[in-house]
This record gives sequence, C-alpha cells and structure tokens, in this order.
Amino acid sequence: MPFAQADAVLFDLDGVLTPTAEVHMVAWAAVFSKELAAHGDPRPYSDDDYFAYVDGKPRYDGVDALLRSRGIELPWGEPDDAPEADTVCGVGNRKNAVFASILEHDGVAPYPGSLKLVEHLVARGVPTAVVSSSKNARPVLAASGLAGRFDTVVDGVTAVEEGIPGKPAPDMFLVAAARLGVAPERAVVVEDAISGVEAASAGGFGLVVAVDRGVGAPALISAGADVVVLDLAELIDHSEAGA
Repeated sequence: MPFAQADAVLFDLDGVLTPTAEVHMVAWAAVFSKELAAHGDPRPYSDDDYFAYVDGKPRYDGVDALLRSRGIELPWGEPDDAPEADTVCGVGNRKNAVFASILEHDGVAPYPGSLKLVEHLVARGVPTAVVSSSKNARPVLAASGLAGRFDTVVDGVTAVEEGIPGKPAPDMFLVAAARLGVAPERAVVVEDAISGVEAASAGGFGLVVAVDRGVGAPALISAGADVVVLDLAELIDHSEAGA
C-alpha cells in the first residue's frame, strides 16, 4: 500500500519520534555493565547487545533476554521490586531510575523531521497513534511537547493494564488500529527496532516503514520492513506525490 493512501499512521516513540532511544541506550549500558560484572561476565556490554536483545521490547523482557544471552538467569521478581534487587524486575527498575534521572536533567526534543511528518498528517486529518513498549511513553510525550497530538496512545502501561502481549507480538499495534477504527491492511506502522518491525509485519499492516537509527537497513528489511528511511521527513514527499 502506498504511504499516501494510508487511513492511519501508527508510530513507535523512542527512536522514531524522539531521540530517547539514545537515553535508553545510555541507561541500559550503565546498568548492564555493572550487572554483568557483578555476575563475573568479562565480556563488555555493547550497542549490539541493545539492538539484539533489548530494543523495542517490554523492559523486563529485555532484561531477561540480555542476561540469558550471557548465561545468567535471575528470578523474575515483582514489578515493585526495589532497584537494588537482583531480580529481572529489580534490574529493569534500576534502569528506569537512571533513565528518569537523565530525562529530568537533560529533557528531550522530537526529531525535527518526525515532528514535520506528524504536523503534516494532522493537517491532512490522518488519524495517528503512538504504540510504544515503554512505560515512560506518556512522560516522554509530555517532555517533548508531543502530548495531545495523537488520537490514541498504546504503551507499556496500557499493555500491563489490559494484558496485551508486547512486541514482537503484533497485539499492541492491532489494539491501536482497532481504537482508530482502521483495518491493519489500511494502516502504516513506523518503527526503528527489529522487534517492532517484526510485530508490524506479523500484524498484516499495509506498509511497514523503518527509520534507520543505527540498526542498519539490511536487518530492518530482513525483519519485514517494506521501506527504510533515514529521516521521517522523507515520507512527506511520498505523501504529497501520492506515492
């Protein structure tokens, strides 16, 4: 389906609309470097680990996947575990505390090209949604000035409250499309993470657009992306040209 013919556009948040993926990466690196060392793993944590095991997934799932890749198995724990707890939830909560501190100190602004595309779609009356695994999605939207610009938000909090499986399952995107009253095959998904692209592809969406923020076009196409761009402003030309 051509981008210009879409009845709705569903956006991931971190790395797609805002550069908070970079903040997440810094926070994860700080936490995982110490956690791996505490368990005697001499191999350094890297950005490749982030993209392979953490990017786009619900927070605790990412913790579990990364640690298991190093042969480390922690008890899952509970979502209200203290950040000091040596559980999957504790490690995830530790990371969230670091992320919140960075966000509060440094703030965040949307990618200029992404903001242009959102404004373009709103001006054309195209329904939009944010679909993010992050439980920090709404604070990030508020901090970046994007709150209130989307017709619906399906985030990590929504997923927990409503029992919606996280990415790479397609359910969060399917819920957002249903809330917009749009069939998946008539909607576009915009993602930057392999797990998110896989989710959109599995959901049967009409067009899966990947913005390459470091994963690499080949990996995104292999995961199911139909189109890969470097900046979302590129899609405005497609929209105006009817492509």
